[in-house]
Amino acid sequence: MKKWFLLLAMLWQTSFAQQAAIDPNNLYPQVKFETSMGDIIVELDRIRAPLTVDNFLQYVVSGEYDNTVFHRVVTDYVVQGGGYNTELEAKDIKSAVVNESGNGLKNELGTIAMARENKPHSANRQFFFNAADNSNLDPGRSWGYTVFGAIIEGEAVMEAMAKVKTDFNGSLGWEDVPIEPIVLKKATLLPAQ
Repeated sequence: MKKWFLLLAMLWQTSFAQQAAIDPNNLYPQVKFETSMGDIIVELDRIRAPLTVDNFLQYVVSGEYDNTVFHRVVTDYVVQGGGYNTELEAKDIKSAVVNESGNGLKNELGTIAMARENKPHSANRQFFFNAADNSNLDPGRSWGYTVFGAIIEGEAVMEAMAKVKTDFNGSLGWEDVPIEPIVLKKATLLPAQ
């Protein structure tokens, strides 16, 4: 019984520490991605996409994006990651996020957005960088893909990622998987400015 109590106390303490790391008053938090191709820093927009930003930051501060790969790269379109480890095994997901694509932010070159399935409110942990102006991903008569920030440093790194060679991957059953893995070694929430 005492062991269970200690385990629960440790889990609560870890969860509390993660929550404390996410300052709800920081309206434009920044996250640093250390990748196998270089570093990228994004600034998130909590004013326009509060639910999406908070969901994303939960994955960041818990270390869930560390040692994952960018598993989908389409030249002049997107660089997508966050959902698979380096063995191409799917990572656990939390609850889906309400689609905030009508927030006025556009899927333009250098922005970061949430990936989702065909259902509009199905985004959870996967994200992508727009490697071009992708107005077809913005909302119109149907739901779009939620943009929740932009690259402020390292856009050249993302552009280099968008040009890597890809091929069909039999284990995933997908096209556009980088032949040489692009690893997201670590994602870190930076101190408030």
